[in-house]
Order: sequence, then C-alpha cells, then structure tokens
Amino acid sequence: MANTERLVAFWDPKLNITRRPDGTILLSQAAPLASYPRCISDSFAHWAKTTPKADWIAQRGPDREWQILRYGEAFDRIRSIGAALVALGLGPDRPVLILSGNSNAHALMALGAQHVGVPSAALAPAYALSGGDYAKLRNIAGQLTPGLIFAEDATPFAAAITEVFGTDIPVASLRGSVPGCAMYAFETLTTTAHSAGMEAANATITPDTVAKFLFTSGTTGTPKAVVQTQGMLCSNQQMVRQAWPFLTETPPVVVDWAPWNHTASGNKVFNMVLCHGGTYYIDDGRPTPDGIGRTIETLREVSPTWYFNVPLGYQMLLDAFETDDKLRETFFARLQMMFYAGAGMSQPVWDRLTRAADQMVPGGVLLTTGFGATETGPFAMINCERQEKSGNLGLPAHGVTVKLVPQGDKLEARIKSPSITPGYWRNPNLTAEAFDDEGFYCFGDAFRFADPDDPGKGLLFDGRLAENFKLASGTWVAVGPLRGKLVDDLGGIAADCVIAGEGHTELGALVVPDRAALREIAGVDLDGEALLNHPAVRAAAVSRLSAHASRATGSASRVKRMMFLSVPLDFNKGEVTDKGSINQRAVLRQRADLVASLWGEDPRVIEVTS
Repeated sequence: MANTERLVAFWDPKLNITRRPDGTILLSQAAPLASYPRCISDSFAHWAKTTPKADWIAQRGPDREWQILRYGEAFDRIRSIGAALVALGLGPDRPVLILSGNSNAHALMALGAQHVGVPSAALAPAYALSGGDYAKLRNIAGQLTPGLIFAEDATPFAAAITEVFGTDIPVASLRGSVPGCAMYAFETLTTTAHSAGMEAANATITPDTVAKFLFTSGTTGTPKAVVQTQGMLCSNQQMVRQAWPFLTETPPVVVDWAPWNHTASGNKVFNMVLCHGGTYYIDDGRPTPDGIGRTIETLREVSPTWYFNVPLGYQMLLDAFETDDKLRETFFARLQMMFYAGAGMSQPVWDRLTRAADQMVPGGVLLTTGFGATETGPFAMINCERQEKSGNLGLPAHGVTVKLVPQGDKLEARIKSPSITPGYWRNPNLTAEAFDDEGFYCFGDAFRFADPDDPGKGLLFDGRLAENFKLASGTWVAVGPLRGKLVDDLGGIAADCVIAGEGHTELGALVVPDRAALREIAGVDLDGEALLNHPAVRAAAVSRLSAHASRATGSASRVKRMMFLSVPLDFNKGEVTDKGSINQRAVLRQRADLVASLWGEDPRVIEVTS
C-alpha cells in the first residue's frame, strides 16, 4: 500500500455532531480515547526494561560527533537525579528551573524531576541572556519560586541568576559557576544512589500531579505559567497514538530543532518519541540563514520517519534539495509524515514540498498540520487526510470535544479534553477567565468548516479574534486568513507578512521577504536595500500585489500597499515567538514608524492604485 494510503486507512473519523438552537456546534470523535499510563516515566520505564540498548536521545558534541544515550542507562540516571532532588526537598512550590536549550542533560534533568513529582520549567534561554532589566525573567521568578536552577553551562547565565534570583538558590551545571551560589555538579546528580525516598515519591504520582510548567510565549501579554499535569501529558500521547497508529509499528526517528520550552516539541514531540521507544536527534540548527546549515548537516546523516518544521524551514530545505542530492535522498529515505506549524504554509511552498515528496516516495508523504495550544497539551486537532491545499486543521482528536460558538459572523473555537490544563499557576483569576461556564477552554481563535455541507472535511483557521481590527469604514478585517492569502498571492517572494490598516480606509502590509526568491528575480547576487529596491523586484511585487488586489472582494480583503522589511524580526522584542511564528501585534507596535510610512511618501512603499 502506498505511504499516504496506509496512513489514511488508519484514520476513519466518525463524528458526533450536536447543533444547538443558538448556533453553537459541538464536534467529537465517536470512538473513545483509550486508557493511558498514570505518568510519563512509566512509559520510559517500559522501554528501559524491554529495549535497554535502544538509542533514546542524541546530541552533537564539540567535535560534531553524536553523543547518544540509550534507554537503559538513561533511566538509571533519571532515577538518580530523582533521588538527589528528593534529598534537596524540592516539590511543586520549589520546582526546577531550566535555563539551557535542548540537550541530553536537559532531557535527563526534566525527566528526573518528573519521576519524583517535582515540576520543571524550561525557559527560552534568551530571557536570561538578553541583558537589560530581565523583565520577563523577573516575572517568571516571582510566579515559580524555584528551588534549583539548572544551566548546562552556568557562566553565561551567571549575571541573570544573581541579578534576578540572588545567591540563595542553588545551581546545577555541567560546567561553569555562579559566584556566591551553592553549586551541584550534574555528574553528581546522575550518580546519586537510588533511594527509598525516590521510590516512595514516584509511587505517589497520580494523573493530577504537576509534571511541569510551560510559559506562554507572551504574544498576548506577560508570560503565564501554564500547569501541565501527568494526566495531560499521558492522555495527549494516547491521542497521538490513536491518530497515528503507524508510530506503534516502527519506533519513530525524529530530527528536531524546536525548543523544549515550547509545547510543540517540549511536550508533543519529546514525549511522542519516548512513549513509542523511538530516537530523538537534537538538531542544533534553526530555520535561519545562519542555522539552516547545521540542520542540513544532520539531515544528510539521519533519515527521520516523522519530521516537523515551520514553513520557513521547509522553504529553506526545498532550496537545498534542488542542489543537494544526498540531502534529498536521506531525508525521504524512510519518511512517513511531514508536519508543519507555527505559521500558515504558503501554497507555493506546499506545492513544492508535496511535489518533492511525490518524486521521492511512492504514493507521496502526508504533509499535514493540526491545532492546539500550551493549554491543550498541545495535541487537540489533527488532519490525517491528504489535502490539495495547506491550512486544513482536520478534526478533533479522540477524547476531544470542540465547541464552535457564534461570535458575529465568526465561530469561536473552544475545547474540552483530558489534556486541558487545570489552569495557570497561582493565578485563579486568570484561570477563571480562560474557561467558559461549561468548562471549555477558550482559544480566542475562530474556525470555519472547509466544506459547510460536510463537517467531516475538517476545519480551517479563521483568524485570531484579538488580532482583528476595523477599517475607518467600520468593516472588520479577519487578519489570519488575509495573511495567508496575501503570502500566497505574492507567489513566493514573501515568507510571511503583517497586516496593518486599523483606522485607515485601505489595508497595507509589512512583508518578510524571501531573499532567495528575490535574488532569482533580480538576476544578481544582492542583499539589503539594494535587493529590496531592485527594479525587477519592485516590478514583480507591483504585478503580484495588483493581481491580489484585483481578485479581492472588498476593502477588508484587499491589500493595496506594502513594504519589504529590511531589518529582521527581533525575538528579544517579542516580534517572533520561541516557536518561530510572527507576533502580529508586537511587530505593529515595535515598527509603528514603518506602519505610518505605508500611508506616507516613503519611496520604499510598493503601491497599486487601481
């Protein structure tokens, strides 16, 4: 059976659909969610016993060689770390704060804590490395009151630790030190004798035990500590298993760069690998001009069975596929699924990627996405059928009920499932605001049916309600769908965009350029303003923007002026989230001068007048 046919054969959704008189619609799978373990470390213990010599996790060493941990030895170290943390008296009110990025040691520390009911909280390293007043880090410190800080190399974090936490909290590290702080060598933690206290602490874990804290990326305000229970994590993995049963046939092999301080990889991908006895290769690259080379290096060596990236990352890989036969062959050698998230995928990238997969794999490879949030585990909705266009979010996973509530001409999405957070740590007011009177978590996003006459065809994202705004005419602009439409209409010259125009009579956009595509149009190797203002580039942009404007149905869907962004988006200013997606509101706020220039006399503005 062809690859995509085999996957679709596993997905036979039979929906329960309830339509209420007020227009509210409830969707859920008819088949129930199967049982799941009480805690994540029970799954790890299973593989440590049955396949102790199997590779679990691998990272590049200083010599670029792989440093590999196997299930048996790793579980021994996890239990040792747990014994050490119990001896230190840590618990929910004194969790482990992890400042380092993805690594073998980070993985062991997080699971060692979870094994004995001690929550961990991984933060974006930039919070502690950006300098300044460490405002976000101070806020997080006040919410969590950690009992131990882990930093693989303590030295780069020393200033932030002493400035924000003082010297009273001990620090664990592999190397480096923080002056004035009690230091624990990570090797000492991993060789601590297993203890009766450790075993007793593990025995008391229930599905309601707090496993970790994940902080929202701050796109809607100050980062919030989202409680993640053991039941959330384990039920979410059972949802994954029932949606993708092929994971149980062959242990997954994953090559992943996405940060563990974010739910997509820190929960779904990380736990997906260990719950199925798979192997996780930590990609030390990123989908950036400077980082993509390391990703390519790894993908030339390791053939994943399941692969995730943001659309920009796929676009960079596609560019490399065209000239690197070894990369293309290795990448597709045993690939079963490609997953994208973090931003909408433009149709040109979708078409190139599906065409490459069809050429390399008989029957192609399923390219798909879904929908979730930090508060949902994150796995909540998934598409398991091959589509002709990007954007189909699919249907609720097993055990999930999606509630669509009319809000004007939109349907606001809400959700209930076993993998929903119980709330925000030490913030009952915020917790109460996040749920409706029936206990459904409110995303703040709108969905619409791909086919209004057939709910089984899946749901489409219909904009973030908080991002939408009104033109001067009073017409609402649905920002999310329009961003995706404009990127598609610009035909590959835009990696993403930000929509502006609140209070104006027409719309404008700040456009993140695809510089490789622009160089191809220019026919010369340029960069910076010289590339963005090249006559051929501007002519192409005018032509494609004009075509977009001519096809629009009204002022709320017609962008008539745009400007390429010459300065990259800044993570430290909140313009990019830690999962790589654009924070629309932060860009508009940080670049208010450029927004104003869209309606001025700035020569960089590309405008259509028809």
